[in-house]
Amino acid sequence: MTAKSAKKSAAKDNPLIADNRRARYDYFIEESYEAGLALMGWEVKSLRAGRAQIKEAYVFLKDAEAFLFGAHISALPTASTHVIPDPIRTRKLLLNRAELSRLVGAVERRGYTLIPLELYWKNGRAKLKLGLAKGKKEHDKRDTSKDREWQREKSRVMKHSRR
Repeated sequence: MTAKSAKKSAAKDNPLIADNRRARYDYFIEESYEAGLALMGWEVKSLRAGRAQIKEAYVFLKDAEAFLFGAHISALPTASTHVIPDPIRTRKLLLNRAELSRLVGAVERRGYTLIPLELYWKNGRAKLKLGLAKGKKEHDKRDTSKDREWQREKSRVMKHSRR
């Protein structure tokens, strides 16, 4: 199996709905977790249509439960008539008890933040990839952008040297 076909099969297994690229720029991601989402029917239809964004979303813990706050899932025009869709409602995250207790300890005692990284499909269910993160300072962000620019320049030089 070539790298290209492996990448395509991985994309079919977990098609991405929404990505939070800004999170990797603003935070150091220490660990990542996979959580399910408690959704309504119209939200699932909107996710299948790709109408979601998690750029400004965050996760908060309350009473040993995790909630996704600020994620925007816009309703389709053909949404149900008996339910009034709220695009930015708070959604419950489904994690097992051991993961929740580990996250509560990290967030409350050690000062970490929970950031949503990706929203994707897995076996027909919507999943959210969470990152346990520490915030970057301004100089760390500059280092990240310098590294990215250097990698881009290095690949450009290597491409021209092969010709």
